[in-house]
This record gives sequence, C-alpha cells and structure tokens, in this order.
Amino acid sequence: DNEYFEWFQTIQLNTVERRSITISLLDENGEPAVTWKVKNAFPLKMNATDLKAEGNEVAIETLEIAHEGLTIENN
Repeated sequence: DNEYFEWFQTIQLNTVERRSITISLLDENGEPAVTWKVKNAFPLKMNATDLKAEGNEVAIETLEIAHEGLTIENN
C-alpha cells in the first residue's frame, strides 16, 4: 500500500499532512486485543533494517509519529 509512503513523503515536502489513525494490536486469531486511536498524527521519522542476502535477522521497520491526542481501547 503506497498510501503509507505517500503520507510519509509529505514531511519531506514541508507540507505535513495530519491524519487521525487507528493502530491495532492483533491476537493470535487476528482479532484486535488493544486499539490506539491517535488524533492529528503526522510522521516524524522512519527507520528500516538493512536487507542483507547473507543475513537471517528479522526485518523491523519503525515509524515515529507526533500527535495531538491518544485514546486506548481494550477490546
């Protein structure tokens, strides 16, 4: 889904687009266990691991966001 990367690129163009987003932690059945609702969020920083053919590390991407409000829902 390129929408995620297009949103991140708005900070590089100095036209920060704030969005309300929902982040869900899923259980082993794929059902939401905890849900975070974030108000007026925008990306600050993104890190990705180096993909090396000879390595066997887990690839982890990190997205740091700023926001104007956060609520947590236990499902």
